[in-house]
Amino acid sequence: MAGIKDIAKEAGVSISTVSYALNGSPKVTEKTRQRIIKIAEELNYVPNAAARTLKTRKTHIIGAFLGDYSGSFYGELLKGINQELADTGYELIVCNGPESHRLMTERMVDGALILGHRFTQEQILEFADRGHPLTMLDREIEHPNISCVLLDNQIGMNQEMEAILETNPNQIHLVNGPVGNHDAVERRKVVVDRANAAGVAVREWNGEFTKRSGIRAASELLEVIQEGDAIICLNDDMALGVYDVLQNFSLRIGEDISLVGFDKLEITNYTQPRIASVSYSKPDWGKKAARALLHLIEAKENSKQTIPSKFIKDASIRKKNNK
Repeated sequence: MAGIKDIAKEAGVSISTVSYALNGSPKVTEKTRQRIIKIAEELNYVPNAAARTLKTRKTHIIGAFLGDYSGSFYGELLKGINQELADTGYELIVCNGPESHRLMTERMVDGALILGHRFTQEQILEFADRGHPLTMLDREIEHPNISCVLLDNQIGMNQEMEAILETNPNQIHLVNGPVGNHDAVERRKVVVDRANAAGVAVREWNGEFTKRSGIRAASELLEVIQEGDAIICLNDDMALGVYDVLQNFSLRIGEDISLVGFDKLEITNYTQPRIASVSYSKPDWGKKAARALLHLIEAKENSKQTIPSKFIKDASIRKKNNK
């Protein structure tokens, strides 16, 4: 395999001149650069990424540290991230395993996007203190090396609660998200506060933002749910789990009881009835998060942004209950 020395010998220039040319340095003329690049291509030269990283202290790799990466939600989010990184010279790797933190500690990535990962607050602050640029999508943290691009849960969740309260529900069954999850906490607060203000009882069920946890919660709440009640799931995966269980139940979604979710996954448009949910642009979230991280890496300036949300009313909400 050809190396820089071989290119220098073929071109009749010094090794440093070849290095300058291949790295885009202004220390060589454009004519010389093009001639050296042509020779490098003819010799099938492949840059040594490890050596380049040692020299520039950059890998040009962005790490997306996610709690999961299955399903349409993460697919759309990653699509937006990739679109923003296109033509920037940065590549994306998705990280999820228990040893993925090593990619940061060993500086194998230039920056990180974090959503739903197992990192604790202390770990994140430790990464930031060591100079790692981070963009948070799942919690707000104040630090010069941290940008935050968070979903505005308030607007969409308040709109959803207005639609549910208009049905005059007997009781609300709230299927929660993971304990301590930023989005779950914000969404739950809106539900509980609005229900308390309206004098509607809320019964809570454990959930983990997974379809399986929605199925488990539905199997439990079937024993107590009554006609006129409403089920609020803090994400669509859980709502889909509840929906599946209720298909074999006497109370009908949209007629006897209401069912709503959050995320407006594409599949909710094909359930019968269609599941009402809070919508927002996952690709735009990914784009803005990637853009904020690149700005933090290149300009050393952090930022805070929010992604707007909107409730999409649909047939899974029953008509007003006349108590």
